[in-house]
Amino acid sequence: MTIRKHESKYHFSDSFTALLDREGIAAGIFLLPALVLLGIFLVFPIVYLGYLSFTGGSFTRAGVHWVGVGNYLRLLLSPDFWQVIGNTIYFTIGTVIPSIITPLGLAVLLNRNLLFTGIFRTIYFIPSIVSLVAAGLGFRWLFQTDGAIDSLLNNFGIAKISWLSDSVWAMPVIIVLSVWKQIGFNLVVFLAGLQAIPINRYEAAELDGANDWQQFRYITLPGIQSPLIFAAITTTIFTLKSFEQVYIITGGGPLNSTNLLVYYIYERAFARFDFGYAAAAAMVLLAFTSVLVYLQLQNWTQE
Repeated sequence: MTIRKHESKYHFSDSFTALLDREGIAAGIFLLPALVLLGIFLVFPIVYLGYLSFTGGSFTRAGVHWVGVGNYLRLLLSPDFWQVIGNTIYFTIGTVIPSIITPLGLAVLLNRNLLFTGIFRTIYFIPSIVSLVAAGLGFRWLFQTDGAIDSLLNNFGIAKISWLSDSVWAMPVIIVLSVWKQIGFNLVVFLAGLQAIPINRYEAAELDGANDWQQFRYITLPGIQSPLIFAAITTTIFTLKSFEQVYIITGGGPLNSTNLLVYYIYERAFARFDFGYAAAAAMVLLAFTSVLVYLQLQNWTQE
């Protein structure tokens, strides 16, 4: 009797292993096309980009010559590159923080049963579906010298400001556009998180005498921690890869004050044809983005 039990267990184990093997093979077959595409359009470009960052010359293989870490040394010794890094950090901080705080406040308000809530949600989401090129052209028209914004300020006795030709004001214009573009997406994310919080938590807090701020601090924020981190990651990636805003509105000027890292890479690669140097700058951007996303994901997993 004991021998039969062991034999049955043995046969069941073999059958289960064989089933897993068949399922694994089937899964591999279905995943293979996606993995091939991922390798072609993601892994290979990154590897080739890393290779180009150690080369100089033309883009073709025949004209490329090995320069080692020469391009990275040029980056470290370039004042323009460090100015661009500073611009990118300034732009990222100036965009990410308002793009989180503003839609979070709007989401808290729109999560209540107010009049015309659906209409307001639609209005706030519209910027997310507007093309950045079209939005950039609109903002350039609004903030041009003697444009609509200057005309509005003149009605209040404020002298006109050279928004796009002033190194102080040009970057805030791009930041305002980027925040306006990102608010709708983050608003939807936060609304979904707020609606997932059980209403009985707020009812219990009211019975205990908690005011609105205490409910927000101890119920709302912990309840939407995952949406907050997700919004922070997506907004950070959006800001670090920003290109259209600079290309359409300022072209990196005035005095290089709005030149962001992606536009700097584009200009070096396709205006000056210095592909090795541009590839090295792109690798720096990749490393910078990867570190930021990794840190944010670490906070997410430690939730």
